[in-house]
Amino acid sequence: MNAPTPPSSLTPVGPRINSHRLWEHVCAMARIGATAKGGVNRQALTAEDTQGKTLLLQWASRRGYQTSIDPIGNLFIRRPGRNPGLSPVLTGSHLDSQPTGGRFDGVYGVLAGFEVLETLDDHGMETERPIELVVWMNEEGSRFPPPTMGSAVAAGALPLADALAIKDVSGIDVESALKAQVAELPVLEKRPLGMSGFAYIEAHIEQGPILENQACDVGIVTGIQGLHAYEIQLLGAEAHAGTTPLRHRKDALVAATTLIGYLRAAIDDPEDILRFTVGRLEVYPGSPNTVPGRVTFNIDLRHPDPDSLLRAGETILRLCAGEIEGCPVSAKVLLRSTPITFDDRVVATVRKAASGRAMKFLDIVSGATHDAKYTAQHIPTGMIFVPCEKGISHNEAENAREVDVAAGAQVLCDAMLAIMSEPL
Repeated sequence: MNAPTPPSSLTPVGPRINSHRLWEHVCAMARIGATAKGGVNRQALTAEDTQGKTLLLQWASRRGYQTSIDPIGNLFIRRPGRNPGLSPVLTGSHLDSQPTGGRFDGVYGVLAGFEVLETLDDHGMETERPIELVVWMNEEGSRFPPPTMGSAVAAGALPLADALAIKDVSGIDVESALKAQVAELPVLEKRPLGMSGFAYIEAHIEQGPILENQACDVGIVTGIQGLHAYEIQLLGAEAHAGTTPLRHRKDALVAATTLIGYLRAAIDDPEDILRFTVGRLEVYPGSPNTVPGRVTFNIDLRHPDPDSLLRAGETILRLCAGEIEGCPVSAKVLLRSTPITFDDRVVATVRKAASGRAMKFLDIVSGATHDAKYTAQHIPTGMIFVPCEKGISHNEAENAREVDVAAGAQVLCDAMLAIMSEPL
């Protein structure tokens, strides 16, 4: 635990944010794709995602900010600085959600960043460097796997052509969905792919219970654990459910469930640090009275240690080669993202910003992946976490207090101003 520095010893760098306006923006965005249980369904490149981006661009237009978009659909909102030739200080996150998502995951980082821009306008503050807000495309990966697609493409970790060819369960590819969205948005300046900037700081809800349990105002994120994503396919043979004896079947679903059990047992971690999740399973032809002939499922694998993650991934690939229950198995690697440690100087600046406001904070490693994982490979990067109620996330019950939302945005504002003068 890090104790806050007494407020008398440090003077806050930035002006006070408008916490009421920030909360109003959170509530306004939560109405887009709102679900009956209080969450949101605003998946990437859907009509709801388009509506969310349109609303944000309307707010940006009223302020006269510059707006642009890159070939994978990452959206950029720029507040100019005194020296337009200098690389910008960046912040951002994403607007897309899980199918049963919450009101804060991702969108909070976008709106906190936008509040920084508006606060600087309100106080007539001119910055030496431009400040740029980024809305990364398809961070969640719920409609189009893998996650963090927009930042991965921008960072060169995922080829653009490969990303554009990925299809959702309805057969719609990213390229078609993206073209449809861009056609509905206001006219945006086109910008090339790339990952550049002076520094990047992302605000996010913790998505875990640690900060709330420790009664902390903010978390100082020092890094992100690694993530591997795999797509597994088993090929059986369709057969009549009423006439085909069990011993004569090649049931792809039975084989898939058996395989999942084998995989879990093979990579079992007694320390319970490894995270293994099968979050999507597609059965073909999907008829109640037909033996499944094909099953595809996705594996989300995470660990903070790169060697442990690689060993578990190799075990998965080894067990997914050959056949099981008479069904051939194949595996495709969708994503291999190694654990990331954030830039010490950016982390220190965020920590000082929290101290300057006499906030109680905690250094923390993120269990969830974020777009900051890819910015960190090209730009000095840090993150700020705020508590979320009971650690609930990727759930319609996800919640955060207005005071915590404001605290994170205030630290973000102070840190972004402070980082301007750092010799990174």
